[in-house]
Amino acid sequence: MSTGGIVLVALAIAVGIVGIVIPLLPGTLLVFGAIAVWAVVERDVTAWVTLGVATALLLTAAFIKYTWPVRRMREAEVRTSSLVAGGGLGVVGFFVIPVLGLPIGFVLGIYLAELADRRDRRVAWLSTKHALKGVALSVGVEMAGALLATVVWVIGVYLTQ
Repeated sequence: MSTGGIVLVALAIAVGIVGIVIPLLPGTLLVFGAIAVWAVVERDVTAWVTLGVATALLLTAAFIKYTWPVRRMREAEVRTSSLVAGGGLGVVGFFVIPVLGLPIGFVLGIYLAELADRRDRRVAWLSTKHALKGVALSVGVEMAGALLATVVWVIGVYLTQ
């Protein structure tokens, strides 16, 4: 692949990594797609092994992303319906206040759902904090997987040059 092509793949990976933090883009899919395009263009064993290792890392991160935080939130007794309410109000908030409305709506939705169920502001806020920690953990795990896949890709690029 030409230097320009590698720069474009790197740019797509960077956009994917930003998409993990700012939920406007499918971050992990962009990272995977960029590495896959690179591997298809390169067409050699190193590129395919790189794609395989990156895919394994991204899939592992996705699995951990959905299991570890959920288990922690269940231990903290955060209800699934509260997370759904937070997600719904987050989507509404995204359209009311672009970008910033998503986290504001998410927090407000969880808090209001917990408050409606438990009738105690302190307990509702504690549940909201646990949910936010779970979301932060989820983003962190996804980010770690994407960064590790990126490192594997950089090594693959170095080995194919």
